[in-house]
Amino acid sequence: MKPVLILGGSGQAGAGTATLLRQWHPDLPLTIAARDLSKAQRVADELGTATAVTIDLHSSDLGLPAGQNYSAVVALLRDDRFNGLRYAQDHGLPYYSISSGPMEIAPEVVAVANRPSASPVVLASHFFAGTVALAALHATKEFGRVDSIHIGAIQDEQDIGGPAALADLARWATASSAGLVRRDGVFTWLTGDTPAEIGRIDGSTISGQTISGLDIPSLAFATGAANVRVDFAVGNDSDQPLTEVRIDLEGTDPAGTPLRATHSLIHQKGQQPLTALGIALSVERLLTLRGDPVPPGIHTPESLIDPVYATERLREVGADFVELECATTA
Repeated sequence: MKPVLILGGSGQAGAGTATLLRQWHPDLPLTIAARDLSKAQRVADELGTATAVTIDLHSSDLGLPAGQNYSAVVALLRDDRFNGLRYAQDHGLPYYSISSGPMEIAPEVVAVANRPSASPVVLASHFFAGTVALAALHATKEFGRVDSIHIGAIQDEQDIGGPAALADLARWATASSAGLVRRDGVFTWLTGDTPAEIGRIDGSTISGQTISGLDIPSLAFATGAANVRVDFAVGNDSDQPLTEVRIDLEGTDPAGTPLRATHSLIHQKGQQPLTALGIALSVERLLTLRGDPVPPGIHTPESLIDPVYATERLREVGADFVELECATTA
């Protein structure tokens, strides 16, 4: 197989993703691409049997060596000119993007609309690259109908991510401070800051706000839930970069009896293992290392990845995913 080209592969998400792919598929060749060759080479050396290259995002060929072929383009940094996508489409390669928020996906959507048969394109700027959405979908297995999904996520203030992730957050905040929700079946932007009290697993609460993200439409369309909301807070009361997600579900069981359930997703080492896992799951799928070939067009993580398989991998990387409550309410 030709190498997977990981743009931004020397960052936290890129290095973590490459490590997982190497563990799962030892013979899969990887190319770590970054602006700083020394950083890329350091990651490649740690992986072994990986190569390092510099990239030029201003160039349509990314400044890559002539004649080099790849199996996929994985963009883990902001590519304002979308030359990574253009390169993938020009070469008929699967493309993966993690940086475009819901208010920014228009260029990628239109690029695919104009060249619909060129490449499969995964848009995955979900919480932790889709692992939260996949965990939530797994949690719905006991439901016959899902009416409401409420996710509350808490990250340590020292664990928001590397420079690329921080740049994404700053850009999204500039584009819009509104939170996106689905309320009674209608997708609605909540203008201005939208404060929220997020319940912690220990029963306490923390102040946060409702945010926008691709998780909202992904979960809404995957389940049919008329009400979907994601709240986010930054905490600083832990000695380690704990990430904590609470998933509250309401609906009915298969017999039509009202049902309520709460699940938690926790990782003691923070968001990085969860984000790297989400990326690796999509890349594995795009390369047909698991599942059928992915057709050209736009895809999201939950449209490609089996939630049961995803939760198995979550536990492998050290996450705790447990059901806290499941009760009929009739």
